[in-house]
Amino acid sequence: MKNKTEVRQSQLLMHLVEEYIETNEPVSSGLLCKKYLSYVSPATIRIDLHKMEEKNLIFQPHTSAGRIPTLNGFKKYFEIIEESIGKVNFKQVETLQKILIANYKDIPLALHYIKQLLAKETDQLSFVAEPEIANGYLKSFSAFKISENKILFVVSLDSGIDKTVIIKCENNISPNQLKALVRYINDELYGARIFDIQNKYLKELNSKVASENGLMISFMEEIKKALSEISNYFIFFDGNINFLEQPEFDSKKEIISFLGLMQRQDIIFSKMQEKAVEEKPYYIINGDEFGQPKWSKLVIVFSRYQLFDIPGYLGIISPIRMNYRKTIPIVRDMAKAITEITKKGMVVQYEK
Repeated sequence: MKNKTEVRQSQLLMHLVEEYIETNEPVSSGLLCKKYLSYVSPATIRIDLHKMEEKNLIFQPHTSAGRIPTLNGFKKYFEIIEESIGKVNFKQVETLQKILIANYKDIPLALHYIKQLLAKETDQLSFVAEPEIANGYLKSFSAFKISENKILFVVSLDSGIDKTVIIKCENNISPNQLKALVRYINDELYGARIFDIQNKYLKELNSKVASENGLMISFMEEIKKALSEISNYFIFFDGNINFLEQPEFDSKKEIISFLGLMQRQDIIFSKMQEKAVEEKPYYIINGDEFGQPKWSKLVIVFSRYQLFDIPGYLGIISPIRMNYRKTIPIVRDMAKAITEITKKGMVVQYEK
């Protein structure tokens, strides 16, 4: 249980952060007193601000200026608003349901429209990481020879998701041999999870095949390569013009830094996977977690969704000065709605 001083200081920090988010200017003690805490004496507010400076929650950019929240201040702010954000709902769930119903046969197109909606609603750079195919179950497997040394693999999941990949193959395999091998794979692996096929069942099939059957053993290796490629995550970004109009992008250095993080999908994935180990409705990756000072003023807000029971991520990348009260419920509820609408492999009516 917080005492009165702790409650007041939490309120003070919350108002300071939100005023800074709104104005992009250092916040004075006089403004905080007049606009938010008129029942508290100016002297008390100054004392509270001094204590928060000592805790590295806020700082003065120069003498006689107002205060700006530090990264620690933002982290504390996230804790303060967490309960109230839980009571806010995203209002456009029906739009999301219409997108999924209209495009349930074309998952990539559905994800494209979803990230557009997310960008429009948040005015930030949105992203959707496509579903983690490794957790899906095989419905059918096809392979087509498209040149002397290239094979097109098509993997269809029971969820309705199809993935294709072209793999170089040095074996001189005939069309009839390819058909026979594909038929064998479908008979043996139908209904198996892609992850298990990659890490268990292909090895078991190899052990059943006679060592002199080099064609089958080689083909198994090509399948493993194909499954490895389609199982990799890929992030798709989207943003409208409002996103670029933020003051933070007046600096060429900040734009370059932002673009640099977008290009490091490996880092983004790694951090999201670390965060998502704990089951939560949404996650925040602060800039200092990337381990590079050039990204310290950026933030990622994301949630984990399941599309026809296959997990993926969606969220936004933004300067740390961002409207969290608006953005977090949108990201959280879009992910929740996608999961609920497509549960059990069908598009269903979503209940808030």
